[in-house]
Amino acid sequence: MRLYSKHQVAGLVLIAISVTLIGSFILGGVVLPKNENSVSISETDASMPLIFHENIPAGSLTANEQNTFTLDENQNITVYEKANEAVVNITTEVVGINWFLEPVPQEGGSGSGSIIDTRGYVVTNSHVISNAVKIYLSLSDGSQYEGTVVGVDSENDIAVLKFEPPKEITLTTIPFGTSHNLRVGQKVLAIGNPFGLERTLTTGIVSALGRPIKTSSNTIIRDMIQTDTAINPGNSGGPLLDTAGRMIGINTMIYSTSGSSAGVGFAVPVDTAKRVVSELIQYGKVRRGTIDAEFVQLNSSIANYAKLSTNRGLLVSRVGSGSNAEKAGLKGGENAVRYGSGRSSSVIYLGGDILLAIDEQPVESLADYYAVLEAKKPGESVSVTVLRAKKQLNLTVQLVERTR
Repeated sequence: MRLYSKHQVAGLVLIAISVTLIGSFILGGVVLPKNENSVSISETDASMPLIFHENIPAGSLTANEQNTFTLDENQNITVYEKANEAVVNITTEVVGINWFLEPVPQEGGSGSGSIIDTRGYVVTNSHVISNAVKIYLSLSDGSQYEGTVVGVDSENDIAVLKFEPPKEITLTTIPFGTSHNLRVGQKVLAIGNPFGLERTLTTGIVSALGRPIKTSSNTIIRDMIQTDTAINPGNSGGPLLDTAGRMIGINTMIYSTSGSSAGVGFAVPVDTAKRVVSELIQYGKVRRGTIDAEFVQLNSSIANYAKLSTNRGLLVSRVGSGSNAEKAGLKGGENAVRYGSGRSSSVIYLGGDILLAIDEQPVESLADYYAVLEAKKPGESVSVTVLRAKKQLNLTVQLVERTR
């Protein structure tokens, strides 16, 4: 076998390539593959510099370029483009006191809201507009309108505002979805104005359902949605959306030690919001039912003094003559005692029934009482369980309208 040196091998390769090229030209020339995206530069164009466009308009994206997004990304983009124009930035003006003890206007808080009706109705949190003397709504096109308060429900932290859009403008709205069939782990999206950064999108999941959360007004909002979607100051009042772009909640509060998002946020369920918003638009308030009797929340001090068998529940202190509660058989107390000290003391009556449950839902405090009756209307009847002389009784009481 003959051995070749490195130089000889290289020479043979060059000879082979030369023979191949010469044969191709003899047979008709070299044919290069044509690329549809290739650019032909003529003699007149040769002197012009090449310009590379890094930002391609969305409308010029080809099908292949659109397919570069993942299914999840396409979902996010679709929801944002569908809903972001319906999210407004809310700023307020409040009254402060200057050094001369004179009232002066000051910048208040800010938050988010959702346009829910083409007539200009906006839903947000009541704490976003707290103490406001003027409310301004900024839309996605940069226009700003002064809003008026239609109604406020502090117990659910919901407020409805209204502004007057020009007749030639058709507002984008966010449709209501439902919260009754949500599942833990379900993907959700939030759009809001955190730290004044308008129409910011964040994503996450439903972390838990049915959370009872106590508000600053010491009332309990039941069935709150817990989410790890980033919610920061300025997000309050904005929509929590499902992957179809429907509102399933109103972002309300976060649990945080720093004031910024820690992955534990809460939203008022949209089923609650729908009921409240409807009444606020119709009546300017939420009409709720209550039992027309006076109640005192039990504690260890009262239970020990009155020698009661329980320290949980509501003591029925007084029942009005001719009231629905009296007609239902509810018994008030007869022994008047002064409870508390100083200006905070009051007279309560011992010896009456102890309210334990309403419609089989335990009532251990006044917050529980208001939470259970939150969705009940005047004229409806409820079943109450009371303790009387160490025996439990069930009574049916027709509710009256709550006035405070």
